[in-house]
Amino acid sequence: MLKFDNALYLISLILGGVGAWVIHKWGYIFGLLDKPTDRSSHGSPTPKGGGIGIMAAFIVVSSFLKIPSSFWVPATFLALLSLWGDTFDLSPKIRLPLQFIAALILVWLSSFSFQPSTFLFFFLGVFIVATANWYNFMDGINGIAAITGIVGFGILAAFNVLSGGDSSFSVLSIGIAFSCLGFLPFNMPKAKVFMGDVGSILLGFVFASMVIVLSKSLLDFVCLAGFLFPFYADELTTMAIRIRDEENLLKPHRRHLYQILANEMGIDHWKVSGGYGILQLVVGLCILSARPFGILAVLILLVIFFVGFVSTDYVVRSRITRLL
Repeated sequence: MLKFDNALYLISLILGGVGAWVIHKWGYIFGLLDKPTDRSSHGSPTPKGGGIGIMAAFIVVSSFLKIPSSFWVPATFLALLSLWGDTFDLSPKIRLPLQFIAALILVWLSSFSFQPSTFLFFFLGVFIVATANWYNFMDGINGIAAITGIVGFGILAAFNVLSGGDSSFSVLSIGIAFSCLGFLPFNMPKAKVFMGDVGSILLGFVFASMVIVLSKSLLDFVCLAGFLFPFYADELTTMAIRIRDEENLLKPHRRHLYQILANEMGIDHWKVSGGYGILQLVVGLCILSARPFGILAVLILLVIFFVGFVSTDYVVRSRITRLL
């Protein structure tokens, strides 16, 4: 079984790299080209959609492991829809309803040790859609989405092994992490290709879905969701600031902390992305250490990290304001 798992990891690594290479070479033929705008962090047209290799790895590993179709089919559907969106802009009026339908189908068909209430049913659907889109919003500089995928799915696998969960999901998580690793050299330090919605939406959707499927309790849910802490913290903080400034939340922007660090402060993308990955790993390991002490200990830990993040965000934005 170990040799079989290792083969899947190698296949995932290769597919992640091959997908990025194919789009790098021929993506422009299919209209998969990201042209810079005033909110972009890149200065020249760059192929996008390199996450097709991550999607391919997800499908292959899910098929070999016989992961329930109720899990991987909705995710694959959204990945393909997002690939279409990488070529032709899709209105949120089309994209969001289809995302919700896919998420609710997954939640409806998932096995629970309890009967979810109507409120919980829709809450979990919103959680999946929000995570998928927030992951996409956070994919704005070189390496950040791939590094977050490597760390996030790696810790998910570790949690699942330690808690005695279904080993198939551990292997799938590690396979996804390896596919992100295969993609990474094409995206960092200099981006030859971008992951695109096909990769970032898929990673966010699958991550949130795994949080739900692997959770046996509220404590598990909080711990597993916490493994994506930097993305949630940055997105929630930025949303609060934009609401305060009466901005349209659907309007594209570049006001996330990671964007300010890379753009206004001129810090190398790989340093910012690496910093977010290190923070994510530290928070994840702290959560694993605090879990035996119960949900209150984990929540206190997350609050402390969130206060630290918000404080750092405030200091950075204040400094930029003074400089401007």
